Amino acid sequence: MKLSQLLEFNNIIVQCHNNPDADALAAGLAVVKYLKSHKKNVKFVYGGNFEIAKSNLKLMLADLDIKIHHVRYQEQLSELLDIDADENPDVIITVDSQYGEGNIQKFIAKNIAIIDHHQVSSFLPELSEVRSYQASCATVVWDMLRAENYPVEADIKLSTALYYGLMTDSNNFSELHHPLDMDMRDELNYSTSQITKFKNSNISQEELRIAGIALLGSEYYSENHYSIVKSDPCDPNVLGIISDMLLEVEDVDCCLVYSIHEGGIKISVRSCVREVKADELARFICAGVGDGGGHLIKAGGSIRRRLLELQELDYTAPTIQQFFRERMHEYFLNNEIIYADKYQADISSMVKYRKKRLHVGFVKATDVMPASTKTIVRTLEGDVELDISDDTIIAIGIQGEVYPMSLKDFEKKYQVEDTEYVYPGEYAPTIKDVINGVSKEILPYAHSCVSVGTSEIYAKEITTRTKVFTKWDPEHYYLGKPGDYMAVSATDTSDVYIIERDIFGKTYDKI
Repeated sequence: MKLSQLLEFNNIIVQCHNNPDADALAAGLAVVKYLKSHKKNVKFVYGGNFEIAKSNLKLMLADLDIKIHHVRYQEQLSELLDIDADENPDVIITVDSQYGEGNIQKFIAKNIAIIDHHQVSSFLPELSEVRSYQASCATVVWDMLRAENYPVEADIKLSTALYYGLMTDSNNFSELHHPLDMDMRDELNYSTSQITKFKNSNISQEELRIAGIALLGSEYYSENHYSIVKSDPCDPNVLGIISDMLLEVEDVDCCLVYSIHEGGIKISVRSCVREVKADELARFICAGVGDGGGHLIKAGGSIRRRLLELQELDYTAPTIQQFFRERMHEYFLNNEIIYADKYQADISSMVKYRKKRLHVGFVKATDVMPASTKTIVRTLEGDVELDISDDTIIAIGIQGEVYPMSLKDFEKKYQVEDTEYVYPGEYAPTIKDVINGVSKEILPYAHSCVSVGTSEIYAKEITTRTKVFTKWDPEHYYLGKPGDYMAVSATDTSDVYIIERDIFGKTYDKI
């Protein structure tokens, strides 16, 4: 759905879930501003038994000029819109929620539209935009505004609201995993002072008590130096505070903090050692029952009650505690860690392969950014740090993945073609100057090339989760899962790396 499709309606209600949070308020504000810019009669509402009470949200409403109405009865909608008492709104647009769900009061309208980032739980109307892969509904609306060329950057209050919505829904950005969320975080022109003000009013005395009690119940596992903590129900940011405090404790290298809610479980994960990426651990914990992600040090996720119960697990505190104990134990039990600078592969147990002739793409990095620039290349698979030199080439693989390399290595492996390059991926990679924050898309600078089919490797399928610290990036591991391949250069057996199973089958032929 596009926001412009909503312009066929005149009397419009934008509704967020009961007891709204910062993300719901930000997303709703953005939709209201867009509709008002097109002279629509629109009001922003929420239902339920309780009015907004948290101090940070009350500050947000006041400082960012968010006009929202708490309504309990259908006739109040007509009053707000100043239409006949027996007339229903032309459309209700639910944001950060889905019409008919238990967390949003049901009102009647001639049409229903939905904008959300949660899992789809029931039938969606034709007018809907639900992106379950985004960390916040604010991101969804921001991207929809960009598609309509709406000048978000000119409205600092809206930008601040969207930034704060993403920040709070992603546990201070620790749960970001999709590049679009990161793009919004980096590009918004927000008020730093306002964000600081909201953050400093974010925790109540009751939440402080919850954090203290949770820390007293910490479980520590000395063999692998991690802690598990159960908290009473609270905002995700409180889980993050507990996690940060745990990581300050002697001998705690990583931790998992969680709280059980009626419909699911929120988790917060932290790590301070290079052998454990917090985002990867969060995804492992949530695998099959929810979603996890974030950054190297800070991450989080959500586990859905329905998915737990489908695995015949009782939704009780003891069962859930044991579930987390088993997931953490399994994570550390089935790991192989390889440090390429200290490793010599045994190629006698491996098979030799040659790279296929594949039509792919490449970008000369200095066409996009000057040499000596410290950058981050953002892709759907994650961020890649890159210091640009005169001979840096960014190769683009068959699924849109990127591989920085030197011009010398590129010329050994690829031949330039004259044909137009067509990108195969979902998200167009960008490159960002770390110092000044300037970000550019790389695809306008991309050219076609073909792999020459002379690169040879030894490889074997791996049967356990394998973390490889490569020669070119000794600080960050590349994760291989059972079924992926560990590969070794035929000319340098210390050049060890991981190739995903799908990519391997499309890229290499057995010799």
